[in-house]
Amino acid sequence: MTMLKDEIGSSFRSVLASERPAGQAVRERLWSPDWKFVPFLMPSAVLICCVMLYPLGYALYSSLFNYDLGSGIQEFTGFENYSTLLGEARFWEALGRTCLIVTFAVASEFFLGLFIAYGLYLLTRGAKTLSLIMFLPHVVTPVVAALFLRWIFMGRWGLLSSALISFNIFPPDWLGDPAWAKFTVVVADVWQYTPFMVLVLLAALNTVDESMLEAARLDGAGLCTQLFRIMVPSIRPMIAFVVVIRVMDAFRSFDSIYVLTAGGPGTATETLTMYTYTTAFKLLKIGKASALGVLTLLFVSIIAAVIIVILSRLNRGRGKSVI
Repeated sequence: MTMLKDEIGSSFRSVLASERPAGQAVRERLWSPDWKFVPFLMPSAVLICCVMLYPLGYALYSSLFNYDLGSGIQEFTGFENYSTLLGEARFWEALGRTCLIVTFAVASEFFLGLFIAYGLYLLTRGAKTLSLIMFLPHVVTPVVAALFLRWIFMGRWGLLSSALISFNIFPPDWLGDPAWAKFTVVVADVWQYTPFMVLVLLAALNTVDESMLEAARLDGAGLCTQLFRIMVPSIRPMIAFVVVIRVMDAFRSFDSIYVLTAGGPGTATETLTMYTYTTAFKLLKIGKASALGVLTLLFVSIIAAVIIVILSRLNRGRGKSVI
């Protein structure tokens, strides 16, 4: 009898629910747990629109014009700025240099960060103190860090050159030679952003299941085997995240390169951001610079998507998703 009453009651409630006005159903959906927190997100959404979406839209709009700030010319030219840039050798050379610097910098930061993070993971004492000390270069303002590194790598009178000369070793012109200038820019980026890699990868390594590591130790696996066969595959989603973040950040690096070499000698270290700065603030060609910024965004998006796809395919056999 009780079961029969429950069935009748549930049927009656379902009939009442089906006969509710449409407006009441909409109000209930709007105030459901999924929607009640939307007002709290509105300030962030407005801020994102103001500082991200509006500048991006304005850049897209300006890229369609021949906008010369010096002469005041502003005429609609469509995609002429894009076709001009894609036909310039200077653009492709800047893109190639940017990819070269970003590849060496991010790869060095990742492997250094992984090994340092693994060393801190294995430490039983002092790991937190060492992590704090090694994170200090990342706290320093990029311009200040670049000025400090410029003093170190300055030709003849710099700290590094003076130290080598005292041992009768004559160093190269770190900032004046094209090849060594690229090396210096990479070293500057590695010095400042490796601590970020260490911090993220150390947090990821601490999430690895200890039982798998214990089973590997019982099977006789060494430290390198545990790192590359167990821990690295387990933290691939975090690796994808930190690598993509660093690639995007390195592509837009400007301040350290500007202080160290200003894109020189010649155009040896002129990256896409340096080329954009020169076009916008020296040549005053705002339309062309906007198109250059949009192209840079597209290239960075493509590279980030490629990295995510590759790591997703590597993770597919493990039944996990990178994103």
